[in-house]
Amino acid sequence: MTPIEAIIDQFRAPHSKSIRLEDYDPGWDGDHQLPKAERKQFAEEVLSKDVTALAEMQDRLYAANRWSILIILQAMDAAGKDSTIKHVMSGINPQGCEVYSFKHPSAEELDHNFLWRCAKLVPQRGRIGIFNRSYYEEVLVVRVHPELIAAQRIPDADLNDDFWADRFADINAFERHLTRNGTVILKFFLHLSKTEQRKRFLKRLKDPTKQWKFSPDDLKERAFWDDYMKAFENAINATSTKWAPWYIIPADHKWVSRSLVASIVTRAAESLDLHYPKVTKEQRAIIAEAKKQLEAEA
Repeated sequence: MTPIEAIIDQFRAPHSKSIRLEDYDPGWDGDHQLPKAERKQFAEEVLSKDVTALAEMQDRLYAANRWSILIILQAMDAAGKDSTIKHVMSGINPQGCEVYSFKHPSAEELDHNFLWRCAKLVPQRGRIGIFNRSYYEEVLVVRVHPELIAAQRIPDADLNDDFWADRFADINAFERHLTRNGTVILKFFLHLSKTEQRKRFLKRLKDPTKQWKFSPDDLKERAFWDDYMKAFENAINATSTKWAPWYIIPADHKWVSRSLVASIVTRAAESLDLHYPKVTKEQRAIIAEAKKQLEAEA
């Protein structure tokens, strides 16, 4: 196991035992011998290398047209989901990458099961799909605000432990189906501290170019912080599986979260052993003839 892989392994939520979010440091400021400046420089170098490697890998992923990669980002507001996407995918060909942000469900979406609006947008073979929030909102926001279930008009819905267990089972079955059919699923919880969220909210409010990002709902949801942490903990424990693991990413420092996400995605792509399609004998003959014709034009 390389040093980077050993670091990554620290943040993969186990599928065989439960985790407590309080055991994961959002700042990742613990047992480090290197000063912060040196750690930051190292992380930025890793990010740069992985962004380049991921761009090359994505080209082969697209050409091979067999696998797809689904990246799911979940977090509290201001954890850096948008900036993570921007930096990690900076070298990606837009033709092979699709990003979807899921907000309040529409009337049409409420007329379907809770997986429907995301299921229809999973990436095609050869592509990377990114969900900025996802069907996990249905066991996070909806669990914190169970009154939202009424709008879904589910017959005989009884919001007890069995209801949420059934939703977790549906999610696990859905993700197992996707992975069996060639979709690699990587799920990231950007673990932000309440203190850091406050700092980022204040920064937004003081910066005229960022004030548009702020919504009164941000403060409203902040009041439910402990409820959300419990919901995230329950969701991670119930749905971190061998086939679709959760990674609990320290998000208080964006340079940490970006480099970790880039490394995890890059190594997952590398594990697919992607190659460009082999050219058949017949195709080589066609290529040779086409080359001959074009050279003759000169």
